[in-house]
Amino acid sequence: MDTVFIVNPKAGQGKNTENLIEQIKLAGAQYYITKSVQDAENFVRDFCKNNGPARFIACGGDGTFNEVLNGISEFPEAEIGVLPSGTGNDFCRNFDADFSCIEALICGKTQKIDAIHYTTNGITRLCANMFNIGFDCNVADMTTSMKKKPFISGSVAYFISILAMLIRKKGADIKITIDDMDFFEGQLLLTSLANGKYCGGGIMSNPLAQVTDGYMNMNIIYNVPRWKFITLLPHYMNGTHMGLKNIDKVICNKKCKKVKITPNSKTFRICVDGEIQDAGRVEFEIVPKAFNMVIPKNQRGVYDE
Repeated sequence: MDTVFIVNPKAGQGKNTENLIEQIKLAGAQYYITKSVQDAENFVRDFCKNNGPARFIACGGDGTFNEVLNGISEFPEAEIGVLPSGTGNDFCRNFDADFSCIEALICGKTQKIDAIHYTTNGITRLCANMFNIGFDCNVADMTTSMKKKPFISGSVAYFISILAMLIRKKGADIKITIDDMDFFEGQLLLTSLANGKYCGGGIMSNPLAQVTDGYMNMNIIYNVPRWKFITLLPHYMNGTHMGLKNIDKVICNKKCKKVKITPNSKTFRICVDGEIQDAGRVEFEIVPKAFNMVIPKNQRGVYDE
């Protein structure tokens, strides 16, 4: 099976692109440099159609990984790995592995990993890591702009954006159905629907999520006062919030297989693997063992209990 590195030259502000390509050449592997948004997805799909399934290594952030994942969605034998060179790189944090070695990725094994299938505006796609709606989505939107500024890392940009959005306290007005049962309707601060634990460059917002358990993990933070969310914020960032006393009055956490979210206005904004889009009603469903994830050679990865 061929190994092809898909290089996003804008990832990580493009600081390491030339060095990365030289390393790929030295390893004797193929590579492709993306030219625009969706180019990675289109290239991967066309490659599989013309040459058969391959091992694709996404060199970028979560957005690049998402494109490659959707590119291989019609080819169950294809494999996908990641060489993190973006500013967030949250999905690969779910694995007990070092993804930085090119040779280890070329020689690595694979593991079946879940994904989230979602449909909105008549379009169906896959998400590897997480959806954010409301406050989280607004933070992610601002973080994208902040990360373009020099000397600001993904986690710092995320923290600055949180503080800015706390001033506005802009949430979401939505209706949520979980596993075909009406569950919530009205104003909330945020909700996240997760396959993985992390967002925003290492924020462990969904510590109970697992990428191999066959479930999505949903957090709903009610429309609580700013001061209450500020006291919760440090715990929310390091993943210890679910152990706090009376946390159920602030956050509702659910394991689920299907979710439907409908805005009470015409549309709302959602963040999909770090990328923002406008949506109407969105339907989500977990797909167990959806794709073959490349685990670098001699690394543990993540395993079912």
